[in-house]
Amino acid sequence: MGAIKEVLVPDIGDFKEVDVIEILVKPGDAVVREQSLITLESDKATMEIPSPDAGVVKEIRVKVGDKISEGVPIVVLEAIEGESRQPSAAAPAPAAPPPAAMPSRPAAERPEPPMEAVLEALSQARAVSAPVPAGPGPENGSFKPHASPSVRKFARELGVDLAKVTGSGPKGRILQGDVQGFVKGMMAQAPAREAAPAAAGAMPFALPDWPKVDYAKYGPVEARPMSRIKRIAAANLHRNWLSIPHVTQFDEADVTDLEAFRKGSSGESERQGFKLTLLAFLLKASVTALRQHPEFNASLDGENLIVKKYYHIGVAVDTPDGLVVPVIRDVDRKGVFDLARELAGVSQLAREKKLKPGDMQGGTFSISSLGGVGGTSFTPIINAPEVAILGVSRSSMRPVFRDGQFVPRLMLPLSLSYDHRVIDGAAAARFTSYLSSVLSDIRRSLL
Repeated sequence: MGAIKEVLVPDIGDFKEVDVIEILVKPGDAVVREQSLITLESDKATMEIPSPDAGVVKEIRVKVGDKISEGVPIVVLEAIEGESRQPSAAAPAPAAPPPAAMPSRPAAERPEPPMEAVLEALSQARAVSAPVPAGPGPENGSFKPHASPSVRKFARELGVDLAKVTGSGPKGRILQGDVQGFVKGMMAQAPAREAAPAAAGAMPFALPDWPKVDYAKYGPVEARPMSRIKRIAAANLHRNWLSIPHVTQFDEADVTDLEAFRKGSSGESERQGFKLTLLAFLLKASVTALRQHPEFNASLDGENLIVKKYYHIGVAVDTPDGLVVPVIRDVDRKGVFDLARELAGVSQLAREKKLKPGDMQGGTFSISSLGGVGGTSFTPIINAPEVAILGVSRSSMRPVFRDGQFVPRLMLPLSLSYDHRVIDGAAAARFTSYLSSVLSDIRRSLL
């Protein structure tokens, strides 16, 4: 039996009452000379206390959370004769990393990525719950990673388990580059999951994987690539639907008189080469409602609501390749005929794929009209960073009870989707109610 020796805290400078934050060994562990026993942390530094000799740990005299100073006993060690440089059989040395894991050049020469990049990589890896590649190491519980205090602190900041990291330094010592490489290894397994949302509509939540189906097994199929417009729109719609708490308010407007006025004025517009559509009146009416309810003409920026003093309204246009949303600017400064002419122009540019990126930017509110197609109502998706969008369906003649009798009236269905973080239900109901009143009497848009 070797000599029993009490290991004391050595000279640690001016530090007093230093916290014990890690116990790196346990009774029965065989340790080698200079192997770390415990980790201390002051308000200025983290340090490890090494074993002065090889031996077997008989007793631990401290615990995590204790405050200790120089001279305090930390472990009782039974020395091993003639084994000051080699670990005993009970604690085999960390296995050498496989050839593929060895650095291509000395670790000291290897450039290390910035801390910010490593933190970002690790956070992304955690978000997709990537499997963790474990480095080779002994299966028994006596194995403790060999790393400096600074590397241990670095690993703790990243949440990396050093027992799973393969060291490339002398005697298997783990270097900071090894920790960074471990994080990169986690990221290497993430792309397959990250690609799923774009490829198959999967979401970055703890949901089952998107089903993989051999559709041809059940009948004839044809693979058609999505248009570029639809691919871009799909990503934006997916983001908006997931990140914005949508609520839709449904209402209807009596547009009997407005439609009569529109038809009576259409001859003049046709002589000028464009069609006077209901959408032009919707633009003017929307600006009137937005002035009365400015929170609908806004954007959320952190904890601030940016209320815009201009009125640029996006209009969804159906094209063979998918929907695009050109923006009609300064709607408040233009007349109905001007708006109808501009709508005809941008719609033509959209169908000819001649819209510029700037033509679809800067909107404050959007309108999606399906009146020319059909339907009674729908839930439009908000076009971020806007906070609301108005959906319009096909108008229809309905019996409306007025003055003690039913009369035929042309009713226009309205569907207002809004961001519930900014707008509550009562405000949305007031907005659609006011908009309906403006459409019922277009003269209100002049007030």
